[in-house]
Amino acid sequence: MNNDGAPTHEITPNSKDGDQEMLETSELRHRATPANKDQESSETETISIEREFDQKHVPSWRDQLTVRAFVVSFILSILFSIIVMKLNLTTGIIPSLNVSAGLLGFFFIRTWTSVIERTGLLNRPFTRQENTVIQTCVVAAYDIAFSGGFGSYLLGMSDIIAAQGTQDNDAQNVKNPKLGWMIGFLLLVSFLGLFALVPLRKIMIIDYKLIYPSGTATAHLINGFHTPQGSKLAKKQVKTLSKYFIISFIWGFFQWFYTAGDDCGFDSFPTLGLQAYKNTFFFDFSATYVGVGMICPYIVNVSLVFGAIISWGIMWPLIGTKEGIWYPKGLKSSDLRGLEGYKVFIAISIILGDGLYNFLKVFSRILPALISTLQDQSQTLPIQDKNSNSTTIISFDDQKREKYFMKDQIRRSIALAGYLTMAVLSIITLPHIFPPLKWYYILIIYITAPILAFCNAYGAGLTDWNLASTYGKLFIFIIGAWAGGSHGGVMAGLASCGVMMSIVSTSSDLMQDFRTGYMTLSSPKSMFISQVIGTGMGCVIAPCVFWLFFKAFKDVGVSGSQYPAPYAMIYRNVAVLGVDGFSTLPQHCLVFCYVFFVAAFLVNLLRDLVPNKIRRFIPIPMAMAIPFYLGAYFTIDMCVGSFILFVWECIDKNKAGIFGPAVASGLFCGDGLWSLPQSILALAKVNPPICMKFLSRSVNNKVDTFISS
Repeated sequence: MNNDGAPTHEITPNSKDGDQEMLETSELRHRATPANKDQESSETETISIEREFDQKHVPSWRDQLTVRAFVVSFILSILFSIIVMKLNLTTGIIPSLNVSAGLLGFFFIRTWTSVIERTGLLNRPFTRQENTVIQTCVVAAYDIAFSGGFGSYLLGMSDIIAAQGTQDNDAQNVKNPKLGWMIGFLLLVSFLGLFALVPLRKIMIIDYKLIYPSGTATAHLINGFHTPQGSKLAKKQVKTLSKYFIISFIWGFFQWFYTAGDDCGFDSFPTLGLQAYKNTFFFDFSATYVGVGMICPYIVNVSLVFGAIISWGIMWPLIGTKEGIWYPKGLKSSDLRGLEGYKVFIAISIILGDGLYNFLKVFSRILPALISTLQDQSQTLPIQDKNSNSTTIISFDDQKREKYFMKDQIRRSIALAGYLTMAVLSIITLPHIFPPLKWYYILIIYITAPILAFCNAYGAGLTDWNLASTYGKLFIFIIGAWAGGSHGGVMAGLASCGVMMSIVSTSSDLMQDFRTGYMTLSSPKSMFISQVIGTGMGCVIAPCVFWLFFKAFKDVGVSGSQYPAPYAMIYRNVAVLGVDGFSTLPQHCLVFCYVFFVAAFLVNLLRDLVPNKIRRFIPIPMAMAIPFYLGAYFTIDMCVGSFILFVWECIDKNKAGIFGPAVASGLFCGDGLWSLPQSILALAKVNPPICMKFLSRSVNNKVDTFISS
């Protein structure tokens, strides 16, 4: 969002470019840049990673794909899909889970091999190539929990979300989630992105030498695990993660006992007073978001709080005084003709302004870089004569990596046949799932998707930005307006968003994985197969996990509930805007939208123009937009996480950098996994025994009087 991814790799959670490290279900979901291109080049010149592994045998692509790797991948995919789904349905902010996935994958296989080694039956050591296969498979699987739209476009089709608005909520614009069609839809659209850019892997990785910072960071992580020093450190990190995992899980279980009714329990604790609680300013004791706050850069957390103060601290109380003047009195709290309309559409305007700026920013970097690369005759481009002389000095590491990267080829005919086959199946099948999505809409999407996938993958290689959600919103407007409200335009727009996002996001992720494989001497063929298997796992696991949440908690998607799924409402209303325009917005809402759209664009421009020492104090508009709709409570949790990390860094910065991500991962992994038994208890109709609720003195006196009488 990773979100919107999806998921990224990180080494240090608060690096110089840390504000690009956190994920959410929109453009914040781009990856962190642990080092820039020049830094990596200088590192390669001074330290040869591959010489440390020179005496170790590199297994064939078949030997890299082991049964134990996919068993571990399956277990971790379930765990992380649950975590991502919970985050998706609560705030939509999804931090990097790759450190956790890498550590746990390393831990499981090391434990497996240690046990078998004692029996004398171990005949295959654990290699970094196998570690890369696990990482690729797990990330591909739990990324479906984000790109599948369970917290955005897919849930936005449901009558739960539609009922909270007043426009285009007729039958042809509504489709409720069902396990069967969700799995079928994901199987149809999730594999297309894997085939779209496979023929360009050499051009992107070797010829254009794109860095893909997240893929590079993951490769450094995996290479480090498999050195003697790195192995010892990884074991200590796993031990730390496990300890806080258990603490977080037990804390979630303890809190459950006090949630027997609405607004009960620690997550409704008015820590800053009852008036602040009414305006959503309180600490809700969520281990998940304390952990997320420890991973997200300081500027992201500050931006969230700043957005919460502007909206819930200033704007909404003031606009609330205009009830009966700017909008009718007595409307439901979820009615978009009232205060809720300001919350939703101003948040959308900030997101669109931020998205437009970053779209233009990435393309302004892509085009000159692409033109320069094509004109640079010193590079070995595919259009160049193979016999041409080159004066470029290739390092030992790059020579060895290029040799293994080009060793196992994936035939272009397979990629082309795969893309065409899946496209034809989708064109035939998707109109039966979504009747307003006509076959010619899908055809247009599949014709343009490879071009946009290339642009997105190239941009991710240069800047680490994944703009999949931007392309998705673009097609909400295009297809929605084309179809029209009377012909199911909202449904068609949301479905087309899902198709485009799946293709563009998966293509970019695959190139990141190829970069990781390139730097760990993993075969492109094993990378591709593990991505396919992981995607297949995700297409089944993610809908099942969502279905568990959807059935266990009856208020999924309801504003103000435990699982409000804020981006579902936002995506649906983007579709409504595309179809119907601005005619039904509350008074002055459109003016506010224009102002905040322009402000988001200008603030991003300012951040890029000023020096970094000033830039790090300027808030990020995308992060500011999230609490505009959702509330301030989770921003307090995340700031507590930031404060813990800040104090830790003041005491021992080195130790905080090494173990901080492990502590944070343990906190949100344990709390996230508690959602599984909590869901099972809810399905079994086992209710908590106690309601802990806080009342003002006057209300408490009335309650006491009523009870005594």
